[in-house]
Amino acid sequence: MAGIIEVKDQGKVRIYDADNSNYVDIVVPSTVSSNRTITLPDASFTVPQADTNTVYTHPNHSGEVTSTADGATVIADNIVDEANLKISNTPTNGYMLTAQSGNTGGMTWAAPGGGKVLQVVNLYKGNGNVTTTSNSFVDVSGMELNITPSSTSSRIYLQLLTNMYHTTSGAYWMLRYSRQIDGGSTTNMGDGTYGLAAARGAVNHDFWGGVSMQLLDSPNTTSQITYKVQFREDGGTATFGLNGMPSNMVAMEIGA
Repeated sequence: MAGIIEVKDQGKVRIYDADNSNYVDIVVPSTVSSNRTITLPDASFTVPQADTNTVYTHPNHSGEVTSTADGATVIADNIVDEANLKISNTPTNGYMLTAQSGNTGGMTWAAPGGGKVLQVVNLYKGNGNVTTTSNSFVDVSGMELNITPSSTSSRIYLQLLTNMYHTTSGAYWMLRYSRQIDGGSTTNMGDGTYGLAAARGAVNHDFWGGVSMQLLDSPNTTSQITYKVQFREDGGTATFGLNGMPSNMVAMEIGA
């Protein structure tokens, strides 16, 4: 038969099997957007039968990114680290991650904001008094502490609370701090004569009272710093922490 065989109105081309008991229908969709052509290859072939019992299962992935059978992928817990983040610079110890929209990844390591207390070192002394008659500043035994700044731009706030006494009316006692960086030379802090705190006993009376001494230091280092309390007396005997009354010294690192 030559020419074209046409089946109208979504008809079927039906082909029976050898004993005419079953058949295969070839059916087109109810609507097609344009004419279609099925071209058979120039070779003998058999159309494979679909296995309706086979269901495709998505393979699961393990590791930093996991997946389930439906193909959904998730990042495993406690796995994302610095190496997996897109950050514009390399970190420095003590820095924190900040949002910087104009930089690579929108994140940048930066020093903590100014005015924050980064660490506190406390020294308590309550085991007896210390006396001197020296006219030059000397260390107060047991009143020294160490602190290591996390940044060269940090400042160190020092505060001392103690009791002072001297026995000669009209005489002076003086207090100050000294600073030593990483075992190097010592820097004396405060006025060369009067230090950072001073008092004079009233005529015909001794001096006895509580004393506070503060200082905001800019050491410009990340090495260990040793701060000491020093005192001197001009004209009598100065006593630091009379009768074992407690003394307290605090050093705070303040972010720039």
